Amino acid sequence: MSQVAFPFAKPLYVMTKPIGAVCNLACDYCYYLEKTNLYKDTSKYVMSDELLEKFIREYIQSQTMPQVLFTWHGGETLMRPLSFYKRVMELQRQYAGGRSIDNCIQTNGTLLNDEWCEFFRKNNWLVGISIDGPQEFHDEYRKNRQGRPSFVKVMQGIQLLKKHGVEWNAMAVVNDYNADYPLEFYHFFKELDCHYIQFAPIVERLSHHADGRHLASPLQKGEKLADFSVSPEQWGNFLCTLFDEWVRNDVGQFFIQLFDSTLANWVGEQPGVCSLAKTCGHAGVMEFNGDVYSCDHYVFPEFKLGNIYEKTLIEMMYSDRQLEFGQMKQKALPTQCRNCEFLFACNGECPKNRFAVTPDGEPGLNYLCKGYHQFFSHVAPYMDYMKRELLAERAPANVMEAIRRGEL
Repeated sequence: MSQVAFPFAKPLYVMTKPIGAVCNLACDYCYYLEKTNLYKDTSKYVMSDELLEKFIREYIQSQTMPQVLFTWHGGETLMRPLSFYKRVMELQRQYAGGRSIDNCIQTNGTLLNDEWCEFFRKNNWLVGISIDGPQEFHDEYRKNRQGRPSFVKVMQGIQLLKKHGVEWNAMAVVNDYNADYPLEFYHFFKELDCHYIQFAPIVERLSHHADGRHLASPLQKGEKLADFSVSPEQWGNFLCTLFDEWVRNDVGQFFIQLFDSTLANWVGEQPGVCSLAKTCGHAGVMEFNGDVYSCDHYVFPEFKLGNIYEKTLIEMMYSDRQLEFGQMKQKALPTQCRNCEFLFACNGECPKNRFAVTPDGEPGLNYLCKGYHQFFSHVAPYMDYMKRELLAERAPANVMEAIRRGEL
């Protein structure tokens, strides 16, 4: 059945912001810091214990699967004390009802210490670390509020995670500065023995107001591209160079989210990243005060679904409005995309990046289209080979030997 006919086909998923947009860093390209402007009537961006309990109870009870995933995001999540997350565990145990519960948390890593790491290891939390590669690249944009670089502290945090045996992965933003150095980027993570890596292209537009710079809403037209944004050409070259290194040496050993998701689309499976899925809208976000929005990148007033004190999570996430939001990803594709040989692999990527126009002047083209088309064209023979291996119940990693034999 389609998602419209049967909206419960996907697990209900709401990422949670226990400290809102508050952060101890002030990264130049951050899309979330300014969200404090949505809540100027408060000075305390903190989720109450009452709301935490309500959310955990309702979130668990809303699930149709025996496994429940909680994702804690920021701002900087570790600006809530450890006692907050210990309370999370208490409440999850209280309301689990026989379900299996997992937690993942995204952090910049600068506030990690032995106590945090011991908690994460003991309770099997997956920790995502935001780090933009080697020091020169990371420190270009990821600074604290005093303008000082953050790389050294992030690395100290990673070493603590490794010391305590905490499962962790990396989320690296690809921007105008570091995109020209894909191999330095990749080798850095391999040297860290980081086997799960997400490379995220930064694309933002700026809207200038009387009170300063703001990132543009996806609904705004004609706004100027932020200078830290990666270009389509950079993104295509970055992915192709990275892929050539990975497909020859590291398939099955190092997992790059975009490559895994591309292969999933190649074989007709659901990709692990929403940007490459056919529809979106199943991943909402809840702010510290209970406001729920359509998506983490759509925390603008026009995409607010309601508040958990006024509507249930099921009412909001399975509402006609949210389902239409998810279906528009497919419905709003321009003709160029509908006729593209790689539509199955790309699905127009994230709708927030669709502010370009096609050569025919049709709106709705993804700004990164040229880069993605270059990438999919480049990887097609390798993806075809790995698809055949998977369908024959053999390991996709066999592609490396095929390359060595000169078959590809």
